[in-house]
Amino acid sequence: MFLLCRRKAGEMLYKQSRGMMKAAFKDFDYVVYHPFHSRSILKYQTRLIKKEFCTAVVETYDARKVNLTPLEQRKLSFDTHALVKDLLASGFKKEEAEILVTTLVTLTTACMDTVYRDMVTGSHQEIALQQIMAHLDSIKKDMVILEKSEFANLRAENEKMKNELEQVKRQLLEESKKIKADAKLDINLERSRVTDMFTEQEKKLMEVSTEFHKKNAEVDRTTMEAHKKIDIEVASLKVLLESLKLHTARYLAATVFTCLAIALGVYRFWK
Repeated sequence: MFLLCRRKAGEMLYKQSRGMMKAAFKDFDYVVYHPFHSRSILKYQTRLIKKEFCTAVVETYDARKVNLTPLEQRKLSFDTHALVKDLLASGFKKEEAEILVTTLVTLTTACMDTVYRDMVTGSHQEIALQQIMAHLDSIKKDMVILEKSEFANLRAENEKMKNELEQVKRQLLEESKKIKADAKLDINLERSRVTDMFTEQEKKLMEVSTEFHKKNAEVDRTTMEAHKKIDIEVASLKVLLESLKLHTARYLAATVFTCLAIALGVYRFWK
């Protein structure tokens, strides 16, 4: 499909160029060319064409050199003798008038040389047109050869690159699968390690909790025993205090009665 499009584009370019040249040259006796092409009608330079993966060398075509404006056809556009007479009538001397006319002829000839150098006649135009058509035919043939040779190489290169890309794609898929498997294995190992660590920490926490409950039970038991001992000691102290109060009351009562008895004895003795 690409070669067919290129071939059609070349044929269309050839037909359009030929039609445009015929339409442009059919109504003119003289055609002005660019100064760069004054000596050579068409020069198809050797160049290197590179587009995408295509590389082709185009040969050089040089047109034969033709004397486009012969000297016998270069005529002056004024009468030098009449100009000399006019100058003499204006008061110039004969020698001065001839020098002025000679100088004017020299300048006019130089200007005409410059103009004729960039112009071509109708017959030479036909020759140039035939040369251009021949060169266009050669270019068309070269384009066909280029399509048959270089674009075949381009297709082969594209197929080679396609195969290389497929190979790289397969390698990338294999590498991605390998990396995915390694990552999955690492994740599973890390998950199992974290699970074991969590189980171990939970086990340690349970042991610490059990030990804490044991210690708490022992502390509660010790506290209860201490409270019981304290209650027993307080009760014994209360009993001892009551007994001491009773003994003290007895001693006080005995002391009071003794004092009263002594006082009564003394009182009786005095009476």
